[in-house]
Amino acid sequence: MVAAAYQSQVDLSRGVVAVVKDREQGTEGPREQGTEGTRRGSANNGAVETGKLPLVVILLGPTGSGKTALSLALAERFGGEIVSCDSVAVYRGMELGTAKPTREERARVPHHLIDVVEPDEPFTAGAYSRAARTALREIAGRGQLPIVTGGTGLYLRALTEGFFAGPARQEDLRGRLRRSVERHGNAWLHRLLRRLDPATAERIHANDAPKLIRAIEVCLAARKPMSQIFRDEALARDPLSGFRLLRIGLNPPRQQLYDRLNQRCAAMFAAGLVEETRMLLERYGPVKVLDSLGYRQARAVLDGTLSEEQAIAAAQQGHRNYAKRQMTWFRREPEVHWIEWFGDEAESVQEAEALVQENLATVR
Repeated sequence: MVAAAYQSQVDLSRGVVAVVKDREQGTEGPREQGTEGTRRGSANNGAVETGKLPLVVILLGPTGSGKTALSLALAERFGGEIVSCDSVAVYRGMELGTAKPTREERARVPHHLIDVVEPDEPFTAGAYSRAARTALREIAGRGQLPIVTGGTGLYLRALTEGFFAGPARQEDLRGRLRRSVERHGNAWLHRLLRRLDPATAERIHANDAPKLIRAIEVCLAARKPMSQIFRDEALARDPLSGFRLLRIGLNPPRQQLYDRLNQRCAAMFAAGLVEETRMLLERYGPVKVLDSLGYRQARAVLDGTLSEEQAIAAAQQGHRNYAKRQMTWFRREPEVHWIEWFGDEAESVQEAEALVQENLATVR
């Protein structure tokens, strides 16, 4: 898929600055242009007659739209098990800021991929894809209905379409890049990525240092632009096969959704989010996952940079913005049956149950 890792001994604080300088002076060599590959693959893969494949229900939609309530209703109605698709719910000890299903809700039906790693352990989209696919096979093997629910679009895409793993992390390279950022700033990273892979640089914000570092790492390790690797998506990805997918999306009225999000954020802080964040920091330190929504604002309270009232307002705004980004992402998902209300409304449950029943009827 990719070339062996590039074992450079060059001091990036000097060598890469020279590359960037060449770029700025217009003396660099020819560049390879690239665009992100088109999405391919299906859950059927043509191997088995579609009607004979087991069904997987995928519930998607913005945060606060009622996916948990709808997933529980469907699981109890059809004998299902729930596979979480949330990049923060996988971490133990992070309860108040994640809106995980409560312990009582988890006791009603089996749940998977909640509380599987410690907050200081890395958990990638690729790791999620592998674990979720295993869960789907095991659930279907028991004759139960797998129900995937959550709002992390990247995890969902990794599950259904496969995920480009790329070269392994190179901590020495990452360390040198971080030290260079301290001297030259994030804009320096973005200029470097534009030199190595202009197409990928167009898709990453100049201040998003983690993504810039990963993209540069892939380019150097593979000896080619990351966008060029993505173009060969048929080799780079491994679409989910052996299942039929029923995608059900929740799209409640925007203002009502925002009102719910505002109330939920306030309730998280009232329930003790700042104290939970304090305990997590004491145990794990300032790990990356504590920069997620809610926890980031709670840390600001602990740092003294925000009052709790200001933190709540900032978290509310952050969740509203996140919901908008999620809908933009999910609108690109294929063949979604959209329900224009919250998942805990009786009409939504009835509509979703009818969709599931219709699709199950072809094999049961």
